[in-house]
Amino acid sequence: MEMRQDPLALGAGPLTIKAVVAVARQRRTVALGPLVAPRIAAARAVVERLAEAEVPVYGLTTGLGAGVDTRLTADDLIAFQHRAVPARAVGVGPRLPTDTLRAMMLVRAAGYAAGGSGASPTMLHALVAALNAGFHPLVPSEGSIGADDLAPLAHLGRALLGDPDAEVEVGGDILPADAALARAGLAPPVLGLKDGHAVVVANALSVGQGCLVLEDARVALDALDAAATLSCEGFRAQLEPLDLRVQQARPAPGQAEAAARLRALLAGSDLEKPGAARRLQDPLSFRCLAPVHGAARVTLEAAREPVSIELNAAADNPLVAVAEAGTEGGMLHNGNFDMTALVLRFEALGQALAHVATMAAHRMMKLMSPAVSDLPRFLTPQGQSRTGFATVQKTIAALEAEIRHLALPASLSVLPVADGIEDHASMAPAVVAKIGEIVGRLRWLTAIELAAAAQAVDLRGPLVLGTGTRAVHAFVRNLVAPLEEDRAQGPDFERLAQSIAAGALQQAVAASG
Repeated sequence: MEMRQDPLALGAGPLTIKAVVAVARQRRTVALGPLVAPRIAAARAVVERLAEAEVPVYGLTTGLGAGVDTRLTADDLIAFQHRAVPARAVGVGPRLPTDTLRAMMLVRAAGYAAGGSGASPTMLHALVAALNAGFHPLVPSEGSIGADDLAPLAHLGRALLGDPDAEVEVGGDILPADAALARAGLAPPVLGLKDGHAVVVANALSVGQGCLVLEDARVALDALDAAATLSCEGFRAQLEPLDLRVQQARPAPGQAEAAARLRALLAGSDLEKPGAARRLQDPLSFRCLAPVHGAARVTLEAAREPVSIELNAAADNPLVAVAEAGTEGGMLHNGNFDMTALVLRFEALGQALAHVATMAAHRMMKLMSPAVSDLPRFLTPQGQSRTGFATVQKTIAALEAEIRHLALPASLSVLPVADGIEDHASMAPAVVAKIGEIVGRLRWLTAIELAAAAQAVDLRGPLVLGTGTRAVHAFVRNLVAPLEEDRAQGPDFERLAQSIAAGALQQAVAASG
């Protein structure tokens, strides 16, 4: 979806997750703030001075990786920068989606604008121009271990440099990079000192994709709240667990806020009346909604912190420290590219999403069981000569199992590389990507719960739903008809999932008041 917005001014203020999403998915344009040019010039002066003095600096006057012990000759400094980019274009696998690619490009541009790379303005201007022109290189998704996303950034860099063997999408056409530059009205940048190294020395894929995953997870959790409350309506669940006094008695992280969101969706429901619930105590997948959904929200918010830090950091190695009073400035070798803090938060988020997914699966199974729900088996109004939602249980079980598998840690070990020098890595791209896969499966589970819960509500007969749950039920019925006779339900679930991803369910609930 495209949306007209003022250009995002890099360097004019903190870069936000919301802004990254807007550039990635709404094609918001990008400009450079007034502080960027002097910041880059000051850092560039340090780089040029150290190169002239032949000071040993990683990637400037020495080789990279295990080649740090190799000094570059003066006449090889620029040529080395041209070799550094294609030498790291070693990625394989499916190409990055366009929104992920654009997020990566923006995050790398933000890193340049922070001034710590010491690179000349050439690649920054090239990145910004490419984003604004819709110049989208085809970048393989596999090849980074999270100690800087070298491979994907190298594939991006070789396309920006016009390598005819690199492919680029422009205006819906796939072209060689040199032809794509010409089609987009762009020129390849001229590399100078350190510029080739600066192209790749960032975690821009991990951070950019992390922004999109966090936004998708937020939308998915909103939708799951809606589905869970509609299940409460169909199950005729006990609402005492959402009572404010319960939350005050044990103020667990996020629990009171989750209970308030769920109560708001159910406000006005018959379930608020004494004796309306069918049972004194419901299964835990209903009774523990507030603590579990609350914990998931807290974990989601915790994952935003390291991403926000990375968006506004100068994490290059080596890092340029510009001249200050009494100093000439210098370049500091460091490990600021390490993404362990971000990865640990995302691993926790994956486990939190697995908890809510498992609860959703259990709720659906309960709705379909007449022994627990007092509804027709498999929610079919035509009796057991019809399948109803019976086979859907297999899809639920498959999705839930895959989510639990993806929630297992992926970052606890890594094969040492670079002749053993690089013996630790966070596996950030793999971790962020698998959380994105969890979110996608959670959307499908939520879509199925919406369909099953709406069917349960209809089977109960006339009910007074809450203001929010009435809107949720109407949202489902606008997309999916009640299941009277057996039909293929996969397309129903896909329509619902796509609408969830687009934020349509959130909008429907918000419009209900």
